[in-house]
Amino acid sequence: MTSLSHAQALAEYERQAIEAMNGGRPREALLAWQRVLELRPDHAAALTQVGQEAFKGGDFAAARVAFQRAAQADGRDARQWVNLALACQRLGDDAAEEEALFRAAAADPSDLLALFLRGNLYERQGKTHRAAGAYGAAAAVAPAMDRLLPELRPAVSHAIEYRDRYQNDLAAAVDGFLEPHLRELDGASLARFKLSLDILLGRKRRFDSQPMRYFVPGLPAIEFFDREHFPWIEELEAETDAIRDEFLAVLRADQGFEPYIRYGQDEPVAQWAELNHSPRWSAFHLWKDGQPVSGNVERCPRTVAAWRKIPSPDQPGRTPVAMYSLLKPRTHIPPHVGASNARLVCHLPLIVPAGCRFRVGNTVREWAPGRVWVFDDTIEHEAWNDSDELRVVLIFDTWHPMIAEPERRMITAMNEALNHFGSINDVYDV
Repeated sequence: MTSLSHAQALAEYERQAIEAMNGGRPREALLAWQRVLELRPDHAAALTQVGQEAFKGGDFAAARVAFQRAAQADGRDARQWVNLALACQRLGDDAAEEEALFRAAAADPSDLLALFLRGNLYERQGKTHRAAGAYGAAAAVAPAMDRLLPELRPAVSHAIEYRDRYQNDLAAAVDGFLEPHLRELDGASLARFKLSLDILLGRKRRFDSQPMRYFVPGLPAIEFFDREHFPWIEELEAETDAIRDEFLAVLRADQGFEPYIRYGQDEPVAQWAELNHSPRWSAFHLWKDGQPVSGNVERCPRTVAAWRKIPSPDQPGRTPVAMYSLLKPRTHIPPHVGASNARLVCHLPLIVPAGCRFRVGNTVREWAPGRVWVFDDTIEHEAWNDSDELRVVLIFDTWHPMIAEPERRMITAMNEALNHFGSINDVYDV
């Protein structure tokens, strides 16, 4: 038989096998695959099909031999090693099963079935830590349950339940061990350590500063800042009633309010689709993009006078900003981040019905009228008004207290440079 006729015969047997498989004739397909193997003993697809038929028939030893040969002939497909692992599992050969699953992970570290089988092996062996690790990895790579094949859903559910149970047991053990140590240190400032522990144990997420535009390195990611950093807070809070009265007068006039989110039709709105151009979250701007808003500042002299005593960030074209922020009943502001960690955002609550909440990172707070807080808006944050009434907050920004005066001057100059470049080239959006 010439090499050409050999290749032709091989191709013909492959065609017959595939045709028989697609036609639901497994015995005929098996015979064709066996003829393929007579011509080419290392044919991975034929070996896999022969192994699967042996596995279905309960001949796990024959299946193991076929799957072993297929994996050794190719080995680039994780499922070849998974097939071998399943045959070894049925034969009770844990060591060979583990080796095959290791090779599957080497071929594709994110193969869901291989990860689940590793978890299952370690669970059977009582290796709790390893099982939790494998099941956790399986849960991490698995798509949403409604996108999974129905036959995989029980396995993924088990992986998630095992991982969560392990995590809860670990947390309880660590908490119990640390409890006497915490008692000894009662009164010490341990909020940061407790948060680190919660993140380690999976009870809370890690949130970092992720500004959309300008990032100053070396600044700690602090969700809410201590009041002691801002000596102007109490003086501003003393003006709350006057500021609220000016807002109410503006509200009665019902002029100058605009939707806070105003993306154009050609811009991606992502999480803002529901609030884009919506009055459900609106603003009355006093200072916007670093400039006073004519017609608005004149209507709120007490508010502007109180706010102007605060060290506002000077970033031409961007800051300072100051506004009344209105959130209508039953409205949710989705998670988002701000533009720069060079400045912080401040809230002076004016009208706060019950059922209004604000989250920055892992911390959720309720506004209290007349009580200022300062936070880093480059950490993911969101807000809720679950009440049936309007919520109103005076929002403004201030320099980050850990940015020194020389740095502030250079940040101002940098923004001026960007503005100049943009005005010349009409390409840089500052």
